[in-house]
Amino acid sequence: MRYLILASILGSTAVPALAQEVNVYSHRQPELIQPLIDAFTAETGIPVNIAFVDKGMVERLQAEGDRSPADLVLTVDVARLGELKDAGVLQAVKDEALDVIPERLRDDQNQWFGLTTRARIVYASKERVADGEVTTYEDLADPKWKGRICTRSFTNDYNVALTAAYLAHHGEEETLSWLEGLKSNLAKRPEGGDRDQVKSIWAGECDISLGNTYYMGAMLKDDEQKQWADAVRIVFPTFEDGGTHVNVSGMGMTASAPNRDAALQLMEFLVSDEAQRIYAETNNEFPVKDGVEASELVASWGEFTPDDLPLTEISDLRPQALDLIERVNFDG
Repeated sequence: MRYLILASILGSTAVPALAQEVNVYSHRQPELIQPLIDAFTAETGIPVNIAFVDKGMVERLQAEGDRSPADLVLTVDVARLGELKDAGVLQAVKDEALDVIPERLRDDQNQWFGLTTRARIVYASKERVADGEVTTYEDLADPKWKGRICTRSFTNDYNVALTAAYLAHHGEEETLSWLEGLKSNLAKRPEGGDRDQVKSIWAGECDISLGNTYYMGAMLKDDEQKQWADAVRIVFPTFEDGGTHVNVSGMGMTASAPNRDAALQLMEFLVSDEAQRIYAETNNEFPVKDGVEASELVASWGEFTPDDLPLTEISDLRPQALDLIERVNFDG
């Protein structure tokens, strides 16, 4: 099996297309999906080549055009999936095996499909935040949180998606007010990633933060970061008229797909019970397929009701959400 790791887009070499193989461009590090690839190849005999494309995946696929060796893309967040679709570098795939993915977690034109989900939750200090003190996303704009909230940049894809979901539930005027209220409650200027916010809670710089669930799993595996994780608990807020906001890691078939049949076999495998279990457990996420249980660690974080808002609607509202975030100069 060959792996081509692309640290950057410029100056990299294309993966040569061979007969009966699958070439994947991935936003995720190859080691995070290697267990899946090994299982697929063991079952089918089809080799899979992974190119790690951290940035510029859309631009690369556009530049390669019909000559692209890529068959599939694997990425995180509905924003990136939406960008790939909007750029015209994906193709529609209609396959009965993929119908096991809930409609709200896949593109309404079958150009991308969710594989695992993660919730956008609140990390709360065990010492300074009482049980039941955090309830809804709307509540985060309440003045009671003034000087108590940390967050990464709100122009980050994860927070843009959350804002787009808020916009879908409440409309522009209320979303603008919510952003202003949330900004006024910040303990410090947005910076770093989700784990950095948990570190700030541990250090006493704030009491709650927004984050994705899977970061808890990542922190618990790190000797230094475990103490940050031990200082917080996961809280699943909801929208007042809905559930907890979720996002996806997902896949799509490229418009060129020189190995379409083999690529389709991989897509079908990725929604099998075995692959769903492996992928979700490896990445500390939730399977999208009904009947496949989350890992013991992920299940220990508690039960929640996912918001039923279709991710395609969230994707469509991304530009408007980003405009509102910039209008209030959230990160300023």
